[in-house]
Amino acid sequence: MIIRKSPAELEKMRASGLLVHQILQVLKEMVQEGVTTMDLEKTAERIMSDAGARPAFKGYYVRAVGATYPYVLCTSVNDEIVHGMPSARRTLKSGDVVSIDTGVQLNGYYGDSAITVPVGHVNGRVERLLQVTREALELAIEKVRPGNRLFDVCGTIQQHVEGNGFSVVREFVGHGIGTQMHEEPQVPNYVDPRNENPRLKEGIVLAIEPMVNSGGPESKMSKNRWTGVTKDGSFSAHFEHCVAVTSNGPWVLTRP
Repeated sequence: MIIRKSPAELEKMRASGLLVHQILQVLKEMVQEGVTTMDLEKTAERIMSDAGARPAFKGYYVRAVGATYPYVLCTSVNDEIVHGMPSARRTLKSGDVVSIDTGVQLNGYYGDSAITVPVGHVNGRVERLLQVTREALELAIEKVRPGNRLFDVCGTIQQHVEGNGFSVVREFVGHGIGTQMHEEPQVPNYVDPRNENPRLKEGIVLAIEPMVNSGGPESKMSKNRWTGVTKDGSFSAHFEHCVAVTSNGPWVLTRP
């Protein structure tokens, strides 16, 4: 069941979303050669604690893994698509890209967002990958309007990504969000006629998160059982915003 939020609930989600935005902006400025992904983790956890927020990811139970996730961030580097685990041994170097995905629960409501940040100089293909993924998210956000359907969002991402010579990950998708981290509906980054295609109504909130590979769309799980990586070793990019359907158009809750 898709849960629609009241204006008061959206304001609470806005507060969570702005905290996530603040965290990601701090971490983006930290990203440089020599920084470890654990450095990013420790900074994010401190900001959450200072704000009185609960980490959305840390302690989240995943049935497929049979365990709870131990960190407040997912830090996915290069060929890691999502759910990369922070490590003091993972030192960023020039030419890398790192996806930083995080969420918080504040006053009972969740916020969730992701960015992908280049480290120093990256090659032109990778730079274009990040640009196209950002553009796909912005184009999808514009489709979050009353009366449109979910496939308008999903299809916009797929069309832009594939039209620019990149590929859309199939195994990982966006989601609804509210008092739970993951709510209905699922938000794939492509159109599958077998999926449901609900009409968008005021109060629905979608966590839209294109995950785009510079090579093929296929993925596999790494040995840690958490992290999804590209099957061909190509780079991947990931951007995410929480977006509410309103009568005034899309309201991005995770940026000012």
